[in-house]
Amino acid sequence: MLWLSLLFPQFPLEVLAGDPALQSGSVAVTLAVIEGEHILVADAAARGAGVMPGMRLAAAWARQPLLTVLERRSDLEAAALQRLACWAGGFTPEVCIRDESGLLLEIEGCLRLFGGLDALLKQILDGLAAQGFTVRHAIAPTPMAASWFALIAAPISETRCLQIDQLRPAVADLPVAVLASSPDVAARIHAFGLQRLGDLMALPRAALMRRIGAAPLLALSKALGELPDLRQRFIFPDRFCETLELPARIEHAAALLYAGQRLVAALCGWLAMRASGVAACLLWLEHERGRDKAESATCIELRFAEPTRDANRITRVLRERLERLRLPSSVLIMRLEATSAEVLPGHDGQLFSGANTGAAKSGAMDTMGTLVERLQARLGEGSVMRLEQFADHRPECASRLVPWSAVDGRDNVCSTDAFAQASGFAGVAQCATNSPLRPLWLLPKPESLNEINGRPQRHGPLELMNGPERIESGWWDADEQGAIGDVRRDYFVARSTRQEWLWVFRAEAGWFLHGVFA
Repeated sequence: MLWLSLLFPQFPLEVLAGDPALQSGSVAVTLAVIEGEHILVADAAARGAGVMPGMRLAAAWARQPLLTVLERRSDLEAAALQRLACWAGGFTPEVCIRDESGLLLEIEGCLRLFGGLDALLKQILDGLAAQGFTVRHAIAPTPMAASWFALIAAPISETRCLQIDQLRPAVADLPVAVLASSPDVAARIHAFGLQRLGDLMALPRAALMRRIGAAPLLALSKALGELPDLRQRFIFPDRFCETLELPARIEHAAALLYAGQRLVAALCGWLAMRASGVAACLLWLEHERGRDKAESATCIELRFAEPTRDANRITRVLRERLERLRLPSSVLIMRLEATSAEVLPGHDGQLFSGANTGAAKSGAMDTMGTLVERLQARLGEGSVMRLEQFADHRPECASRLVPWSAVDGRDNVCSTDAFAQASGFAGVAQCATNSPLRPLWLLPKPESLNEINGRPQRHGPLELMNGPERIESGWWDADEQGAIGDVRRDYFVARSTRQEWLWVFRAEAGWFLHGVFA
């Protein structure tokens, strides 16, 4: 097994700080989180002014009078860690919450899926940076060793121990402070005057256990792989419903995007773990309640052209909706719900180049889906329509417009190629065949044509190339208001003097133009 340990040293601050872009201004903002009367975590600006963790609040204000302090919120940290565990499900189903500010991921089984260790690690670290989290990370064959390596690693470096035979010398170089689970244990270990775990490993285990207790030595044995390290796995919820309490009141909807991205990231990880996607999800915005604040919550429905778990697509639709939303009052809480998750089919790999195979087709469909989602977000769902085939011989009734999301799947969509194939029209050269021809462009209403000596006219006489095709149908709705009713028509393919290929018909009232061939 191979474990990746993720430790978030600034977690209490980053959970409360919100969007860093909103903090930029003419005056530098220095932030710190306090617990009791002591500094727990300080940002880079505060540390540059001399404010350090463990310092009393009065001393911190003496060094930096403009220091902004925030009370630690353990409940928000726990909720944020749950969301990060859901997000990590996009990489591996084996996720453990190590403590109040760390995760453990078993990654050996998913290395090939992501293209190797370096590619996987880059995706994980980039995803955490996009959510605004600082992370220390380390990799080791045991979860305990990975946790210890991350604890002493610098934020910009990493520790990798990929083989079990390399584990003992790597652990031996660690300071004995990693074993200090309590001040009492730390005092007993330091009484020996030892600096590294290698010095401790050289001493007799039985005598050590009597002097410092069994717990530190059991932890050391687990780190070395001598004893099994059984960890409680994170249990992914059956239904996704995550709530994010904002660090401050948000007055403009566009400013909610940064916080919304954290919820979207958790949703996509949860969906990846279930091999599923969503065609729609709900974002609830809970507003500030007051005497003149009648609106308690705003619901934003995010719809997609097809089920997806692509964070970029979901974020893009969310951005479009937020940019056009006017808030009735400030927002305090955001909640994202996945109403229904649908299992996504897998994709076959391509032995050779996929330029002319299903890979290219899938990319084209993704592009179309992205376009439809952006249009729906900007114009409204009812403004984006598509054609659905309908069983009726009358050309006006053979298809109908429906909202894009109202059609289940793509089998019923009248695309240009599918319509041409179904109608038997693949080009003007097919006029000599006996298959019925249908144009791709029907006029909204048949246009009356003049007739001279029995021949229809449009910019001159029309040459009838194919036909007639008798269409006689519609008696069942002849008495319904707004219906076309019963029709009796003889259709022809005609060519004009301008070399236009037209679809015309003759009825009792005369000649009419009904469609134009591409």
